[in-house]
Amino acid sequence: MIDRRGELVQVSDIQNKIESGALAQAGLLNEQTITDAAALIAKVCKSAVETVRILFTDQHGTLRGKTIVSNALVSAFTTGIGVPSTLLLKDTSQRTVFPVWEQETGIASGPMRGAGDILLVPDPSTYRELPWSPHSAWILCDTVFKSGAVIPFDPRTVLKTALNRLESKNIALVVGLEVEFHVYDLVDAKLDHADATMPGQPPQTRLIAKGYQLLSESRYGELEEIMDDLRRNCQKMGLPVRSMEAEMGPSQFEFTFDPASPLTHADNMVMFRTMVKEVCARKNMHATFMCRPKVENGASSGWHLHQSLVDCTSGKNLLMPDKAGELTPLASQWIAGLLKHANESCLLTTPTVNGYKRYQPYQLAPDRIQWGEDNRGAMIRALLQPGETASRIENRVADPTANPYYFMASQIISGLGGIEANLTAPAPVETPYSGDAENLPKSMIAAVDAFEKSKLFRNHLGDPFVDYLTTLKKAEWDRYLMTVSEWEQAEYFSLF
Repeated sequence: MIDRRGELVQVSDIQNKIESGALAQAGLLNEQTITDAAALIAKVCKSAVETVRILFTDQHGTLRGKTIVSNALVSAFTTGIGVPSTLLLKDTSQRTVFPVWEQETGIASGPMRGAGDILLVPDPSTYRELPWSPHSAWILCDTVFKSGAVIPFDPRTVLKTALNRLESKNIALVVGLEVEFHVYDLVDAKLDHADATMPGQPPQTRLIAKGYQLLSESRYGELEEIMDDLRRNCQKMGLPVRSMEAEMGPSQFEFTFDPASPLTHADNMVMFRTMVKEVCARKNMHATFMCRPKVENGASSGWHLHQSLVDCTSGKNLLMPDKAGELTPLASQWIAGLLKHANESCLLTTPTVNGYKRYQPYQLAPDRIQWGEDNRGAMIRALLQPGETASRIENRVADPTANPYYFMASQIISGLGGIEANLTAPAPVETPYSGDAENLPKSMIAAVDAFEKSKLFRNHLGDPFVDYLTTLKKAEWDRYLMTVSEWEQAEYFSLF
């Protein structure tokens, strides 16, 4: 084949280069990945793509990476792309939390001393050309140490490990996404020099629709132009968008996605959130997945994860009951596991200080650990009917900022905990905001404490992961506590 410069490109030559490269020699690329990578590089050579953004998902679920010219893509698959290891050691303010310049960094992974490089290993199946920037493309990566050793908190690796454990029981998890977020007009981007703090000063915004008319056709009409832009970009990128809704709150949206595997949808989620922010920014808008923005008359956003369990051999939905109102044994165990481990998994489902302010009664959000049949106030909403092949449960606990790989791994680990301990789900509730059910954590530090003490998550994720994440989140919490709030100013400034 001929590339855009008129030079002959042989797929076999590309494949030979990749096979002899450092990544393949270290066993980081399997035979199928090498074949797919060679085909992808040949495709890019013939395309109009000029730059490829080599990206990885960091600990907070945000995309980072480097941009290379398309002709250099082969090097990404031969030697990998190096990036500073400190990118995995930052809290949400972008400060490096671990003392990388000291002899003891406070993290089990010694190779991160001195802010040395880690390697990005691209996954060719994640390649996407960008409709809003047609000369450019994305490709997602796993991260490894320069030695090729696994990084224990690499998000994609964490999820793959959990999926392998579930598959060993001949069970596959299928998930569907419902994601809420806000889009505002941008009034002031806060680009004065004084605004370049860590984190940067938040922009000033205004509404594009007043809201508080759930699923109103008129409200949808007001939002349709940007809804269509986001939907078309999803479709052009191959993201399986199913529906778009004018949500309850002012300028609040909800997009839902067809069922897929957890890894596929974790990749889709990080691409979706990033696409929304980039497309809106080009239109002088500000999109945010922050759970509860501090704006007048604002509403909280959630992320609802639909879950079905499928027999890997037969494809049968293992949650579909034989009789109405009954749970299959596996459904009972899975629900019981999610409930029992809800507190300790909450740091993975709701990773921000802000997210815990959503857990309030009568707000279509859970505040307690319980389940109900088609009940939107309960943490777990069961949609299970005889003969309904789409029978599933919906976990309504999560903050839309959650790292999707960690979130989905938490569901697998908790569900497996219920299966392996042969737990039984309690009776469903009809009044989710009353009764004596255990409350969800009231704050992020309560979730940190529960996660840090969790035997289940230490057993499945390992001590290095648990200690790493709790260190990051404690640093975030400490900065929050040291910030003087408006409440304190109003409470004490005049009184004393």
